[in-house]
Amino acid sequence: MGLFGRRKSQMVTADTALTGRPTPLRVPTTHHVNGHRIQPPFPDGLATAVFGMGCFWGAERIFWQTSGVYSTAVGYAGGFTENPTYEETCSGRTGHTEVVLVVFDPAQVSYEQLLKVFWESHDPTQGMRQGNDRGTQYRSAVYYADDAQRETAEATATVYGGALRAARRGEITTEIAPLGAFYHAEDYHQQYLAKVPNGYCGIGGTGVACPVGTGVRPDAG
Repeated sequence: MGLFGRRKSQMVTADTALTGRPTPLRVPTTHHVNGHRIQPPFPDGLATAVFGMGCFWGAERIFWQTSGVYSTAVGYAGGFTENPTYEETCSGRTGHTEVVLVVFDPAQVSYEQLLKVFWESHDPTQGMRQGNDRGTQYRSAVYYADDAQRETAEATATVYGGALRAARRGEITTEIAPLGAFYHAEDYHQQYLAKVPNGYCGIGGTGVACPVGTGVRPDAG
């Protein structure tokens, strides 16, 4: 890996990050697959979760196919740059990682069940990369909305960490942190694999089951 590659795998600081812009990127209001809203306001009774698990194209498809999920959107979180572009995020100079915003009905699927899908659908032991995708924008992350989500995320990380160690798969490197700002990604990234069915999908789990929740799995598709 060259010098540029090493720099992209090291987090920037608030002082060295790109400034960004005050105006949000233009994003559709509705989901390409199911027609539901991908921007607030959402219907009463729904909750949100934000996960980073490598390239957000495949990650988003996993969650829009999960029972109980109302809608999904891809974006950027965990960094410093205001309303970043995809190119800026991929430069490693924003501090953001690629994430999926999951809007769900807690009466149909719990946050713990979504975390089970999250843990099993990628490899959370790889640091600043996911498979062949390298850089801070591909790090594993859970950005929680409140203390209840934090406690659940930390508890499932402990449980899954034990399962991974038993399988000799290494230690979890997932960032678990409060959600600051979620910035929607550009229009063409939203529900990308529905628009480009044969497009790139770098998602791949460890094959180790996460022994939490009730076994919710993405629907076939």
